[in-house]
Amino acid sequence: MKRASKIYTALVMIFLFAPIAILLLFSFNESKSLSVFSGFSLKWYQELFRDGDTLESVKNTLILACSASAIATVMGTAASVGINKLRNKYVRASFDTVTNIPMTNPDIITGISLMLMFVFIGTRLGRSASLSFWTLLISHVTFCLPYVILQVLPKLRQMDPSLPEAAMDLGCTPLQAFFKAVLPEIMPGIVTGMIMAFTMSLDDFVISYFTQGSGFQTLPIRIYSMTKKTVTPKMYALATIIFFVILTLLLISNLSDEDTKAKRRQDAERARKVRRFLVPAAATVILALMVVLIVTSSGRTLTLNVYNWGEYISDGSEGSLDTIAEFEKWYEETYGTPVKVNYDTFSSNEDMYAKVSSGAVSYDLLIPSDYMIARMKDEGMLLPLNYSNIPNYQYIGEDFRGLYYDPDNQYTVPYTYGIVGVIYNANVVDEADTGDWDLMWNEKYAGNILTFNNSRDAFGTAMYKLGLDVNTTDHSVWDRAAEELLAQNPILKGRVMDEIYNMMASGEAAVSAYYAGDYFTMVDNQADTVDLQFYYPPRTNYFVDAMCIPTCCQNQELAEVFINFMLSREAAIANAEYIWYACPNSLVVEDEQYIEDMGEEAMEILYPEMESFREAYNAYAYRNLDAETLNYINSLWERIKLN
Repeated sequence: MKRASKIYTALVMIFLFAPIAILLLFSFNESKSLSVFSGFSLKWYQELFRDGDTLESVKNTLILACSASAIATVMGTAASVGINKLRNKYVRASFDTVTNIPMTNPDIITGISLMLMFVFIGTRLGRSASLSFWTLLISHVTFCLPYVILQVLPKLRQMDPSLPEAAMDLGCTPLQAFFKAVLPEIMPGIVTGMIMAFTMSLDDFVISYFTQGSGFQTLPIRIYSMTKKTVTPKMYALATIIFFVILTLLLISNLSDEDTKAKRRQDAERARKVRRFLVPAAATVILALMVVLIVTSSGRTLTLNVYNWGEYISDGSEGSLDTIAEFEKWYEETYGTPVKVNYDTFSSNEDMYAKVSSGAVSYDLLIPSDYMIARMKDEGMLLPLNYSNIPNYQYIGEDFRGLYYDPDNQYTVPYTYGIVGVIYNANVVDEADTGDWDLMWNEKYAGNILTFNNSRDAFGTAMYKLGLDVNTTDHSVWDRAAEELLAQNPILKGRVMDEIYNMMASGEAAVSAYYAGDYFTMVDNQADTVDLQFYYPPRTNYFVDAMCIPTCCQNQELAEVFINFMLSREAAIANAEYIWYACPNSLVVEDEQYIEDMGEEAMEILYPEMESFREAYNAYAYRNLDAETLNYINSLWERIKLN
């Protein structure tokens, strides 16, 4: 029995700590490989400390966690005292139930509810954007409060109720009695509650995602935004640093528990002296943080809020150009006024649309896809551009002007474009089976096939395969495509989006459809046993992502200057090289150094020979569909996923 217990314990420990051990190991890996350790290096730690956005998100996370935990601790302690004094057991039970709701309520429900409340209040106050650092702080205090109450209230109930009365009999005022008699007794609960609140705030993603405003990104949201591509090993380095900091604190804490009784008495005396200043110090810290935030947000510095796909701009990592930092530097040198670019990211067009249309946030520049641009334009959500502020627009190729989503060239400037193709592992897939969409339905590779986990792209693969119109409103046509997807279900390994990077690069799957630009990211990270190849089926999706300005914009001219900068030679080339998507800018595609750096294979895939991109795009690009058709597609999609 003892042996079985030891084996069980060992298995549990391996299960818990093996992932951490792997993360620690690969933080020192020379390459970006997730499966092969190619040599010891501190490269990713150097990259981490050069990544200003990540370090900024760490700072933001700590500011938020410290502020939220301090406020929640003070409020939670006061609330606990009030609840403890309630004499009616039914009223007390009601308060206990209410305070537990944020802990039992799913985070996504709490996040959406808080966002809607802030939007409602902001609308009533006439604000163009309802979300900010303050809404994020309020949200974190809201879900941290119950954890403080949960720790403090039992300590109050364990305490002798006559203790404060005795203190007052000896001449103390009620306030003095609380600080001299009650506070020392409940201090362990307060400290534990504050630590729990700090931890919960530090760790939160879901609620922060729904309640953050532009320009204040926490570390969990920063990591999430990086999943447009694979999470780079510099995040492993950051996690390793955090792990060892926490481990060190735990060791110090455990060692301090071994002190002598005399030492403990001395520490207790010191603690009593410190407690007198605990609340004023916490209040001072909170006030100082608020003052810093107000001062830094209200100076002469201009602010530009940009909303883009994750990992979709050259950011200075791995030797690339930090385009945002370069713009800030260039703007101040050119115009004599400092500018701060707040760069936020989204994971899908639909997420972006939901947030912007809600009125919760205010952005100056968006970079969505074509069909979403068409929808936003039709709904009056975009501003016409003043192209006199964008002289570099002249370098955008004619094939990318006047496309269906912006036929009069009023609202957009193309950012990148791409084509959907099929990625396969040549070590597993026979070359004779490639060339068309049939590979995605080939039973020979059952359990090795991935497909899109979004309705439009998944339906697209089936409709291109069958030669159907991907923009039809005929429900019977969508039914035919749905039957094709249902027939594919038994041989699928899964439906994925960002997960595809690791699954294809590691060899976990052998076949998938995805965007051409992302294929090269997978190749860059593929294991030695994997040989990824790519081809375009005869009929497939063509798409364009473009820069545009929403009606909630606070500084249109600055946004247009930023667009113009992104079209300049250095910035445009850096972007194209970093994100591996095709560029519509002639300064890029005609640059000999860019062509040489990208290599022959990349140029052939990203810029395939065709008579006219415009004709192919008009034939195969997704259009914005009417609400009835979209609802019908979504109902079919839910049925497909359930079968």
